[in-house]
Amino acid sequence: MGDISTQLAHTVAEAYRARTPLKIRGGGSKADVLGRDVEGTPLDIAEHSGVIDYNPAELVLTARAGTPIAEINKLLGEQGQQLPPETPALAGKATLGGSLACNHSGPARPWQGSLRDMVLGTRLINGRGEQLRFGGQVMKNVAGYDVSRMQAGALGTLAVITELSLKVLPRPETTKTLAYSLSAHDALDVMRQRATEPRPLNAACWFEGTLYLRLSGAKAAVESTAQLWGGDSVEQPPWQAIADGELPCLNQAGSLYRLSVPTGSALAPSDSVLIDWGGAQRWVYDQPEIVAAAVSERGHAWLYRGGDRKNETAPPLTRTQRQLHTALKNAMDPEGILNPGRLYSWL
Repeated sequence: MGDISTQLAHTVAEAYRARTPLKIRGGGSKADVLGRDVEGTPLDIAEHSGVIDYNPAELVLTARAGTPIAEINKLLGEQGQQLPPETPALAGKATLGGSLACNHSGPARPWQGSLRDMVLGTRLINGRGEQLRFGGQVMKNVAGYDVSRMQAGALGTLAVITELSLKVLPRPETTKTLAYSLSAHDALDVMRQRATEPRPLNAACWFEGTLYLRLSGAKAAVESTAQLWGGDSVEQPPWQAIADGELPCLNQAGSLYRLSVPTGSALAPSDSVLIDWGGAQRWVYDQPEIVAAAVSERGHAWLYRGGDRKNETAPPLTRTQRQLHTALKNAMDPEGILNPGRLYSWL
């Protein structure tokens, strides 16, 4: 544990001069999901770890990229606080930098924002080996927001993330999960209806014939809503297993696709093994045609796990989007040495 940013920058600078591709690795929790297979010399970020600054009163935390999410959750929990998106810890392997690179968020994402939304500032190493800083640690000092948040979902193709400053939030006073036996279609209708009501809903999912709604907030508001909505109280709710991808329905053989669509979309509800984020995120197996179908529904689909990882796994881009991606890559990583081909074969 410690600061090895100078060593990392030196390694990247040497790779830049030699035009040697680098394969960025944190905890290794996402090596087989989301992106394509990458060939390159390993660049291990895991040792660049540790919380640098944490001010509970200001709701701000700064940590190195290799810091495990589990370690951050433990520290925040001791102060009654949390990462708002419920960023998956993935059996203790997920790191802060890797989580931002994948923009991984848990069940509270539609209500509490993504990890990208929490970023106040970052330190990066670009493809030349230069150490850069963007943003800050308070809301009034956020110059560089765009560059910091641009790393979210880039899968390490733009820069090596070395440090992040994030907003955190207090944990809710009370949490309660309700369950209902419903079909996928009926569950979607209920999710959409409940989301419009001024109630403390902050997670909604469906799998294996059951709709789950989570209420979080002041005890009086949670209890009154639970009484109004009915349903069965759940003593062991599935939210952590959903966030960490541990549900059996997410670990079957085959190619697993993750869809992001409007909550009103009728796309694949019956075929979905899991519907999350109040209907906005849906998981299906072995349907490559779903990628094009999602675009027609004003959404997108990833080949999340399985399948041929040498082909494209990310959603298709328009010509303009592709040009913008290429321009960003050229500006941040002119020799294309950082996770080449991880996001797209041509990037």
